[in-house]
Amino acid sequence: MSYAEKSMVPGETLLYQTRHHWMVLIGPVVMGFVFGVLAAGLLIEAIAAKNGKGVAAGATSTGVEGMVVFGVFLLVVAIVMLAYGIAKRNATEMAVTNKRVLIKTGMASRRTLDLMLSRVESIGVEETVFGRMLGYGSVIVRGTGGTPEPFLMIAHPQEFRRAVQEQTGLERTGSN
Repeated sequence: MSYAEKSMVPGETLLYQTRHHWMVLIGPVVMGFVFGVLAAGLLIEAIAAKNGKGVAAGATSTGVEGMVVFGVFLLVVAIVMLAYGIAKRNATEMAVTNKRVLIKTGMASRRTLDLMLSRVESIGVEETVFGRMLGYGSVIVRGTGGTPEPFLMIAHPQEFRRAVQEQTGLERTGSN
């Protein structure tokens, strides 16, 4: 169950929900791939050396064991990097209900913003060229009398802004 679903009060309905775009996974995937390839190379070379073939065919058993240990270490690093990227992507949630804007960021430490729709002064979206093509951008939420709250690399930022604007328009006209 998501943070938004847990945080809703009676009579509140979830209208739109988004999170980080998949682009936040590019760095961890590339680094995980690099470490994974290095690990595979070391492990393959250790197996070849153990069988008397390959570049390290004359390596001592200590050298082969060292390659195996370091290869396994690099493989664990690759898996941890991928897991961290996925966890970081899933750690940010943004939602619009018929009463509030809910935003949660963070994994170990959490930062939340629950803003009543009547208190939303403006919501801005910044998108790069690639962001527009791939569907991600930054959302800047400003509450009345508050400082701007930027949230980076959010999937479908224009849709999120549209959902907030639709609800603030309904609330201000009394149609809610």
